Amino acid sequence: MIGDGDLRELYQEVILDHNRRPRNFGALPAANHRAEGHNPLCGDQVTLFIDVADGTIRDLAFEGSGCAISTASASLMTEALKGRTVDEARALFRGFQELVTVGRAEGAAELGKLEVFGGVRQYPMRVKCATLPWHTLKDALDRPDETP
Repeated sequence: MIGDGDLRELYQEVILDHNRRPRNFGALPAANHRAEGHNPLCGDQVTLFIDVADGTIRDLAFEGSGCAISTASASLMTEALKGRTVDEARALFRGFQELVTVGRAEGAAELGKLEVFGGVRQYPMRVKCATLPWHTLKDALDRPDETP
């Protein structure tokens, strides 16, 4: 059985891994949705690129700079959302928001690896770091399709 300390260490490893080697990092030329997010309190910045077709997220990527929490959050978010519908992405946004603010989420099983951010709620300044990519996602999905 894994103890709380071991679980915390595992979660830290996942976050550090995604910070050191972020997945889906870089511009996405085929994107038809794009948004920029900025946290003025710490300087984190993220630009999110999403390719949506027929209500499904075919691909997404991000660029930017920030702390380990925001970079790992963007990296894990992009992995979790590829191939999902826009409605599923919005549901994951709500679940992630609830996880990092109150420590549990409706349908938490759907969050998968994203649950590593559950402990962030103990550090209110870090909640903003973890949710920056997610708010940027919401902004990008709320914008009209940028396809010519």
